[in-house]
Amino acid sequence: MDPDVSRPIERAIRTKLTDTLRPDHLEVHNESHMHAVPPGSESHFRVLVVSSQFEGLPLIQRHRLVNETLKDELKSYVHALAIQAKTPQQWATNPTLAKSPPCMGGSRGDNTVEEKQKAGRE
Repeated sequence: MDPDVSRPIERAIRTKLTDTLRPDHLEVHNESHMHAVPPGSESHFRVLVVSSQFEGLPLIQRHRLVNETLKDELKSYVHALAIQAKTPQQWATNPTLAKSPPCMGGSRGDNTVEEKQKAGRE
């Protein structure tokens, strides 16, 4: 599925994770609509990455690989990133994506979210 060109942050996340981790399976979900942000925002994401590069790595190291890959987005546009990083064997055993909990309004206190959203649209 081609990412929506009107979603540049989602597209960047998908491209960078694909290029760096060569996943067997990748899901990128924009969950911004579930949070206290303007419509059309790209600030809250959940990713599921299934990659053989995770073999033998503890979960913290897998998350660090994803975070390092997306460091520019995390510094600028993305307010929250939920990560599921699985090996192909783990995915074969349990091919599910966890659900996000309801928003508790945490971004309301972050005065940089609106600024990041504006920068992401430019």
